[in-house]
Amino acid sequence: MKSVSISGSPRANVGKTDAKALRNSKLVPCVLYGGKEQVHFSVLSADFKNLIYTPEVNTVNLDIAGKKYHAIVQETQYHKLTDHLIHVDFLEIQPNKPVVMSLPVKTTGTSPGVRNGGKLVKKSKTLRVKGLVEKMPEAIIIPIDKMEIGNTVRVSDIKLDGLTILNAQNITVISVDMTRAVAEEAPKAAAPAAKAAAPAAAKAPAKK
Repeated sequence: MKSVSISGSPRANVGKTDAKALRNSKLVPCVLYGGKEQVHFSVLSADFKNLIYTPEVNTVNLDIAGKKYHAIVQETQYHKLTDHLIHVDFLEIQPNKPVVMSLPVKTTGTSPGVRNGGKLVKKSKTLRVKGLVEKMPEAIIIPIDKMEIGNTVRVSDIKLDGLTILNAQNITVISVDMTRAVAEEAPKAAAPAAKAAAPAAAKAPAKK
């Protein structure tokens, strides 16, 4: 898994007034926990561009006043009206200690069901996965080259070495659904076959 480097500045004061002043200066209040002590700091809002505002999932190399930390984003908060980022919680990565991350779901290959008019539907864009960071992939890759119309891939069908998917096992992740065009075409295709079968049936000799 790739890492993104971010520099932060320690917060002299912790509270709503200080947090508001930071946000007015285009800084985001942050907290790092999971280590020996909590670290309160702030980061320029623009520096989150390649970490949060991206479909990719990365670990974070934090530099806070010269001190280095390896972490992941654990939680983000946004303003209810403006949708601006207003707070970020980081979890420090500890050796041999599992973490929980939301990994994106991606597909590979071409579905024969899609080629025949079906529609590929990604019903779960991400899945929550628990395990060691070094075992975490950048994405959960699902091959679809054998999926026909009506086929589905559920959480229970996905196996990740050394990792546990926390979502319910019966949740559908990917499906190839029948489209309206395919549903309307099926009766039309069946009609000529039925007409062709009718004369044959009429010519069949009656049983005595």
